Amino acid sequence: MKDISRLLRPRSIAVLGSVWAENVIAQCHKMGFEGPVWPIHPTKAQIGGLPAFARLANLPAPPDATFIGVNRHATVDVVASLSAMGAGGAICFASGWTEAGEAGLQADLVQAAGQMPILGPNCYGVINYLDGALLWPDQHGGRRVERGVALLSQSSNIVINLTMQARGLPVAYVACLGNAAQVGLAELAAALLADDRVTALGLYIEGIDDAPGFAALAEAARLAGKGIVCIKSGKTEASRAAAASHTAALAGGGAASSAFLRQVGVAEVTTLPELLETLKIFHRYGPQIGTRLCSLSCSGGEAGLVADLAAPFGISFPAPTQAQRQALGDILGPIVAIANPLDYHTFIWGDGPRTTDVFATMLAGYDAGIFIIDPPRPDRCDPSSFTPALQAIEAAAERTGKSAFPVASLPENFDEELALAMMARGVVPLMGLETALGALRAAQTPPGLAGWRPLPSRKPTRLALMDEAQAKALLARAGVAVPLGVSAPDLNGLRAAASNLVPPLALKGLGFAHKSDHGAVRLGLASLAGQADMPGATGYLAEEMVTGVIAELLLGLRRDPVYGVSLTLGFGGVTAELLADTVTLICPVTPEEVVAALQRLRLWPLLDGYRGRVKADVDAVVAAVMRLQALMQDDRFEEIEINPLMLRAQGAVAADAVIWKDER
Repeated sequence: MKDISRLLRPRSIAVLGSVWAENVIAQCHKMGFEGPVWPIHPTKAQIGGLPAFARLANLPAPPDATFIGVNRHATVDVVASLSAMGAGGAICFASGWTEAGEAGLQADLVQAAGQMPILGPNCYGVINYLDGALLWPDQHGGRRVERGVALLSQSSNIVINLTMQARGLPVAYVACLGNAAQVGLAELAAALLADDRVTALGLYIEGIDDAPGFAALAEAARLAGKGIVCIKSGKTEASRAAAASHTAALAGGGAASSAFLRQVGVAEVTTLPELLETLKIFHRYGPQIGTRLCSLSCSGGEAGLVADLAAPFGISFPAPTQAQRQALGDILGPIVAIANPLDYHTFIWGDGPRTTDVFATMLAGYDAGIFIIDPPRPDRCDPSSFTPALQAIEAAAERTGKSAFPVASLPENFDEELALAMMARGVVPLMGLETALGALRAAQTPPGLAGWRPLPSRKPTRLALMDEAQAKALLARAGVAVPLGVSAPDLNGLRAAASNLVPPLALKGLGFAHKSDHGAVRLGLASLAGQADMPGATGYLAEEMVTGVIAELLLGLRRDPVYGVSLTLGFGGVTAELLADTVTLICPVTPEEVVAALQRLRLWPLLDGYRGRVKADVDAVVAAVMRLQALMQDDRFEEIEINPLMLRAQGAVAADAVIWKDER
């Protein structure tokens, strides 16, 4: 990895260009950068009020960081000169590279840089709020801080918008990747987190360029006590080869990326407010909070709203213990119903000591608590009556050592100065009830397994579909049970070969990825007599039908160009996409992870003896997964799908199989 420290924490800055250079200089002055800023221009005597140097060679020393605001062709020459003189790194601002079809020019830029790190091209730059160093040609909404979170984005506009937040979040760095021609996502993220003053990392990413490197980054961050939260965009794109199988369709649309992030312990959110609120939690409490939450409010309506909004996030509120009920009842009186969420009414409003007792008594039995409180707007109202309740939240947190979150039901009901003051005292106010719940759920993301890395990714060269008879023979050799059956190139040969099969029978035409779509499946046959040819079939397969079936599952593994191998589990059959009751994991997986994934299915109760039904043999599913995962270690296999896997009380049988293999 390259040393990016001089670029991120420069003691000297050079700027090239005219208007863009003036903007960078103005931002450095505004933020109080203490080092020299050196403009370079071949004809102008000064830029931004500073004397300009005609050439890089005239600088008094190699700059630690350079903002290059000239055109793309000149950028290549500037980068080569900077690299040769021992500069610390550069921001390549100009556009018009690979994103414009100029891959060769971008390759020239990387070659010109050599070992000198560059961000971009097509990159806005970096803001260091810790040291007041800005290589940034535009406005931003941040301020100097002593410690805070880092924001890293593949979109310049989105990260600019994030700097305008008024939520009390201290931001230490803002960085953009641009085209990431040389320094990639994991490398830049690791460099930001290496600063001891950085407490957490927020990402807006469109793609992950190095999945093993990203997994290593996430593990290192967790070990350092720093959480990572991410928005991954682009989830609505059609999956590659979506027509090839059910697995391809169900594992697309972001399922693989979400599975990867979950397995490496990175919190994933879907909105920018959730990203900011999760970062506030990580900044104060580190990468994971507990899952046992309590909620307190002085309104029954608020208590009900909390419970309703929490359900979609999978957040529940365990009931108070009997001891808590007794203690709370003694303070609040017989009218208040002790529950979680708790409506403590307004009998104690304004009484700081009693409010603290209630808050601390409730909070003590949980990992964390949310306290619904919307202070009146200070420009039109007097918010002083809310001070005892706010102070009680802080006192309860201090008394119990638990996490206490004041939550405004509307984000605008916590003004920035109040949020900053509370953050400075170590209390994290969360803005917007639904956003707060999403952030709390994200902050509960469990850590990834130590040392876990995805299997290597590979792009196929020449894919071919194995016919079902060949696919099932392969599965049988791997230890996966398949129906008793025979195959032949034509129906006459099949009838003779199938004489010993016991009806009912299944007749299938070979050579189709989706046989049912082509009328190439006939089930429940007493015999093969009188069966007509199936147009387009390359051969035929007859099998004894599977009996004693409790459920039909889909089990699919496919080679992913980014994440190695994805595993999709769910309820299957011909209605797999219609049900869409699936979970996706990234291999390698353990048997315990497979069981946990099956338990996340909506229809899991059907496998677990719902209403007296016979329980399905889940261990047989796990065994099949592990055997297919072993097969996928051979990188010639592009995709293996069993749909359906007929699950019985004892055992599981692969009733249908699709295998794509690279014939390189």
